[in-house]
Amino acid sequence: MINRKCTPPGLNPSVELLHFSISLDQKCVSPVASMPRCYALWSTQTNKSMEKRILGIDPGLAILGFGAIICQKNQNRVQSDSVKLLDFGVINTPSGTEVGQRLCTLYDDLHTLVEEFKPELAAIEKLFFYRMSNTILIAQARGVVMLVLAQHHLPIVEFTPAQIKQALTGYGNADKQEVQQAVARELNLDYIPHPNDAADALAVALTAWFGS
Repeated sequence: MINRKCTPPGLNPSVELLHFSISLDQKCVSPVASMPRCYALWSTQTNKSMEKRILGIDPGLAILGFGAIICQKNQNRVQSDSVKLLDFGVINTPSGTEVGQRLCTLYDDLHTLVEEFKPELAAIEKLFFYRMSNTILIAQARGVVMLVLAQHHLPIVEFTPAQIKQALTGYGNADKQEVQQAVARELNLDYIPHPNDAADALAVALTAWFGS
């Protein structure tokens, strides 16, 4: 189930604006292309600016966070580059459900998100085995993420936690609260995005934007 929590200013961040899940019949059509940089992924606009949509994903089996942003790179020097929030939320899978079925839920709902947001780039946090007690489950969920993105021919960039912290706060050892505050500041929000998984997904999306 996709739980969206993109909360306009003035509303409680815990309000769920939409809940839905949809099944799709998809087939793998190509492997993930190797693209460490993302400079050529801009869509030219008529107002002498270029726009790009980035989907950030924080993989997990029980909770998968997602965050979509729209980045505007202006070719003229009158206006500065800008970024704004498109949506964020999580995909939940019930803990009592068989693992294979939970992975199917991630697969179906991720296809739904990609088809809706139509991103030009996907950004994911790198998996660090040494610090995770549930590494196998996260790796399985991450594999589903990579498969779905490959089926949509989306280029992927990956960042370590330290790279994300450095990009957002200027400090590679920043704590989670500092990163979340930076996410809210960069997206001009007067609230901290919740839950943490969605905020992490927005953080990795912003890191991809800064790197472009």
